[in-house]
Amino acid sequence: MNGYDELEKALRSGNPDLKERIAGELLEHCNTEEIWRSDTGRSPQNFSEPSYGGFCRIVNPRDLPRRRNFASTEGLAVLVHSILHIEYSAIDLAMDAVYRFREMPAAYRRDWLEVAADEIRHFGMLREILRSLGYDYGDFPVHRGLFDAAVHTASDALERMAVIPRHYEATGLDVNPQIVRKLLPHRSRPEVARLLEALEIIYREEIEHVRKGDRWFRYLCERRGLEPAATFRRILRRYALDKKERRINVEARKSAGFSCPELRELGAERCEE
Repeated sequence: MNGYDELEKALRSGNPDLKERIAGELLEHCNTEEIWRSDTGRSPQNFSEPSYGGFCRIVNPRDLPRRRNFASTEGLAVLVHSILHIEYSAIDLAMDAVYRFREMPAAYRRDWLEVAADEIRHFGMLREILRSLGYDYGDFPVHRGLFDAAVHTASDALERMAVIPRHYEATGLDVNPQIVRKLLPHRSRPEVARLLEALEIIYREEIEHVRKGDRWFRYLCERRGLEPAATFRRILRRYALDKKERRINVEARKSAGFSCPELRELGAERCEE
């Protein structure tokens, strides 16, 4: 077994069960250096289409169904589907972080295989809820924003760590409590109660995912002699991601490694060390 060949197989496949099997096997053998020898002469492949392209209709973000009216079954399903799509995309992002950046240490490899396993579990929880509502993954259109972000950062692990975990996943920490607040009036519905439980699990574990991204971002900054906060701002500007965030989840981001000066720069009104 070659770990990188297995990851490529998982990244090309739209089968979550195959991704789960491969992630589990690679985690089990993560410290077996023989399977991570990239001696086949094949460099990481660049993927032109996301693995969900065969069963999801991809549209411009402005053409997505609006996430509102959570009192209706369809409205709730649209919300669950949008979160489910993020979790599916996150599976591939975590696997790609291992597949693509082969010069990184073994601890990095284990971190992102663990993240992939978490995202697979999140996907499974949410898919069960969506199916209980009478829908399945692919029943609503999706956008490919996270896939495109991965494509744009495919040549540099530093930029990948900045853009995916430190920006997009951290933004998820900001948004999660807002979604919970909107769902609370409907928590008497069994599906909403289950969704709230799933969102709490995802929230706790995503803090750790962002923390892992922060750790490896800072590791790469140190190796390159770069100042982390300034480097992060520069990368956000490069990808036009540097707008001030209105609702920064200060405590969650601090737990994940952000400093107060950095959070104030991102738009937090108050942050105490």
